[in-house]
Parts: sequence; C-alpha cells; structure tokens
Amino acid sequence: MSTHHTDAHPRFAEALRELGLEVPVRRFPDATRTAAEAAAAIGCDVSEIVKSLIFEADGVPVLVLMDGSSRVDVERVREELGAESVKRANADLVRETTGYAIGGVPPFGHATRTRVLADRALLDHDVVWAAAGTPHAVFPLDPKTLIAHAGGAVVDVRERTA
Repeated sequence: MSTHHTDAHPRFAEALRELGLEVPVRRFPDATRTAAEAAAAIGCDVSEIVKSLIFEADGVPVLVLMDGSSRVDVERVREELGAESVKRANADLVRETTGYAIGGVPPFGHATRTRVLADRALLDHDVVWAAAGTPHAVFPLDPKTLIAHAGGAVVDVRERTA
C-alpha cells in the first residue's frame, strides 16, 4: 500500500496542490467503492467514511457529504434547498458534474462548483476518510477542514433511525 498524491486521481491531486493540502493518499489493490469496503480496507468504523453523493435538486446538481453508516433523507435535502424535487443523480450527471465516476468521487476538486450540504454527523469524528478520485484511493482529513474545502453548509440531512 503506497501513500502519495500520485495515487490520487490526477485532477484530485491537482486540487490538493492548489489547496496546499498535504494528505496521505492510501491506495488499495482492491476497489473500495462502498463505505463498508473502504472501512474494512482502512480499518476504521464505517461512520468515519465520507460518501460524496450527487443529487439533482430541480435539475441542478447538489453534492451531499454523508457518513458511511447513514443514508441521505431526500426529503430533508429537499427542505434544506427549498426545492420542488430531489433525486439521486445518474452516473452521467455525476461524471459531468464532478469529473469522477461513482465510487471514486472526492468531496472537493470537482469539475464544476455545486452547492454542498454536509451532514452534521461527520463532525462527530476526529478524522474521516474520503475517496481521492478513484475507487482505489482514499485520504484522511479532519471533518471541519474537509467540509470547509468542500464549501459545505453543515446541515441535518441523514435519515433518522427509528
């Protein structure tokens, strides 16, 4: 397992350089497309994984940062944005918006600027892990810094557990 910016997607490595962020990017031989796979590979709790999910709010892409153990409550996202309708973006829109494929979308360093909502539960951790632009690479960062670089508004948008 290596830990270099070169293990990140080139566009994301460039974003890290532009932000002056020195983070150890960890590359795994097997893809870590799901939060569970990533947590198992890293050896952390699944709630310490950041999922970077693209939704469409009235046709406009929105990025939602969610911890790996929770699901996004689309209705809460809709209320937060004051949108008529919110739905998960398809693979083409995800790639067009972010420049990355589903499974490797990082929390920032995207092709376009989007509105970003970050679920408050991410702040429960000292360090969180997010994709570094490919399904094989992740990086750790404290959640406050990660959310700040993503330009995220901290909100409550996860599904409430019964």
